[in-house]
Order: sequence, then C-alpha cells, then structure tokens
Amino acid sequence: MRAETYGAADFKTKCLAILDRLASRDVDQVTITKRGRAVAVLTAPPSTADAVGTLHGFMRGSVSVPRGIDLLAPSLDETLTAEDGKLHG
Repeated sequence: MRAETYGAADFKTKCLAILDRLASRDVDQVTITKRGRAVAVLTAPPSTADAVGTLHGFMRGSVSVPRGIDLLAPSLDETLTAEDGKLHG
C-alpha cells in the first residue's frame, strides 16, 4: 500500500494535485495531520468493477441445495384460492 502523510497546511496548498494522484491510483491512502495528530484519511473510491463485484454475487457459494430437491416443482399440494377466482381467503 502506498500511503502518504501531509500536514493540514501542506495539504491545503497541494490539495488538487493530491486528489488527482488518488484518482489515478498513484497513491492508495493519504493521511492529513494537524499538530502531529491524524485528523483525516483519504482513499480513492473503489473502481466500478470492484463496486459491482462486491454488490452482486457477494453471497455466491453460501447456499447449497441437497440432492433430490427440485426447485422447480410445486411446493403446495392443495390448490390456491386464487385459482377459484377468490382473491382473499
């Protein structure tokens, strides 16, 4: 991980250049200090591909279907009342 630390005054003068370096992934993390103490940590947002990858399929592999189970088979033996034209029981 490429990390850099800047004092608040130094960050203020170089802000746009530092943000450009974060956006182009030249640096991974920037810590801003004030009087020697960290007050902020900047990181670039995840790329679109990374964001989509964490959103879609994040539970992939967490569910298993036992053998002999047909997921497309009807789950009820009795008919539904909607089949008789009744919307509410």
